[in-house]
Amino acid sequence: MNRQRAEARGRRGETLAAWWLRLHGWRIVAQRQRVGVGEVDLIARRGGTLAFIEVKWRANAADLDTAIDAWRLRRVAAAASMLAPRLARPRENIRVDVMLLAPWRRPHHLTNVWQP
Repeated sequence: MNRQRAEARGRRGETLAAWWLRLHGWRIVAQRQRVGVGEVDLIARRGGTLAFIEVKWRANAADLDTAIDAWRLRRVAAAASMLAPRLARPRENIRVDVMLLAPWRRPHHLTNVWQP
């Protein structure tokens, strides 16, 4: 798959993840936030929680098992630590989540996946 098609699929996955989160009471604070150490696909808030969310879209559900690894999570966590001071409210719970998506499958939201 070429880079442009992969980028388009990734954006579509992020859009679907954002809608799923909205339907479950989350407010999308930001999308595709890039800093020097990495990127966060979605930043969402619900109640007293601010979640930095990595979204992974795969063509089939079997590939979701290997879609995320410690290296990718470290990059998201590093980016989150740089963005949190600007976005987090006082005493807000901050966490890193992952959304896994594949065609014809319900999104799978993994919460609080990164512990430094």
